[in-house]
Amino acid sequence: MNPERPMLVLDGMALPTLAAAPIASLFFSALVAGWLASGATAGRGPMDLPNHRSLHSTPVPRTGGLAVLSSVLVPLFILAGLGIYALEYAWLCAALALVATISFLDDLGDVSPWMRLLTHLSGALLLIAGGLHWAVLDLPGIMLTLPALVGGGLTLLYIIWMINLYNFMDGMDGFAGGMAVFGFAALAILGWSGGEPLFGLVATCIAAAAAGFLLVNYPPARIFLGDAGSSSLGLLAAGLSLWGVQLGLFPLWTAWLAFSPFIVDATWTLLARLMRHEHIWEPHRSHHYQRLVLAGWGHRKTLLRGYLLMAAAAACAVASPRLQVHEQWLLLGAWTTIYILIHIKVGLIERTSTPLSARATTPHNPRSTPNRP
Repeated sequence: MNPERPMLVLDGMALPTLAAAPIASLFFSALVAGWLASGATAGRGPMDLPNHRSLHSTPVPRTGGLAVLSSVLVPLFILAGLGIYALEYAWLCAALALVATISFLDDLGDVSPWMRLLTHLSGALLLIAGGLHWAVLDLPGIMLTLPALVGGGLTLLYIIWMINLYNFMDGMDGFAGGMAVFGFAALAILGWSGGEPLFGLVATCIAAAAAGFLLVNYPPARIFLGDAGSSSLGLLAAGLSLWGVQLGLFPLWTAWLAFSPFIVDATWTLLARLMRHEHIWEPHRSHHYQRLVLAGWGHRKTLLRGYLLMAAAAACAVASPRLQVHEQWLLLGAWTTIYILIHIKVGLIERTSTPLSARATTPHNPRSTPNRP
């Protein structure tokens, strides 16, 4: 905790009020997602239409992000009206409004890649204006202050990459929502235990909203996040990780560890495609989770194994700030080894398993849509 920052005083009235916010996020998200997935909203929003690359046989709404976002914002806006708020959250909301709006327009129809990039850049600049920036290279036992220009450039790249990588990884029912539950739950625990209840409250509401959405998104999904949901979750992951660093709750690498199942897969895949001289802006199926599904593991087996990985990474992230320096380096080395072994294992499974294309599919099979680059 930052000793110069005043801590919210939780009296007998404030604590129940704070506890009600994530509960409201959970139930409101489930209700809104269920309503958006029902026939009552048919034809009123973007739909994911089946094509030759899809495994879902009927159109599925791509409006789940609206359920998640509204379920986070409404309870927190009510609390803000009661005087419980944080200035950093206001900057997050401003950036979120930009990114969510352009992403929803993209769900409705194609938006220029340059327009999306410009909007992501504007959102990143808003976070920086709100004081959420990468100013220190903080590794176990190493702390170097970054020059302002270098720190600003790295912050822009980090935020824009998090927005896009979350979008890239949203290609399997229950996957992006599950990462949000585990990743933001880890940040929430770090916030509450570190004496920053407002930070913990925001992270808890996001995790709760994602959990409510999963009730409708778990395979076979009746609704998808859409770009508005996945891009917004990526922005929130970047924003809260920088906010937590600013508060002194954890070093930035701790937040990276919490979201490492997405960060490592997306980054590794992008670099591999660049090395193969592929057109990275074209749809593909080369993420590790996609390769496992196509190799015959199936959707639910891949998803549940992914949840185990997410839970382990989140648990290690929560524990990491309290470890000794040499233990932190051992932890980072262990996770580096784990991800290398996962990469090797995926290749072995591809060579020894029956490809999904050789199996019969049914209307109940979940989607396996290509990812936007």
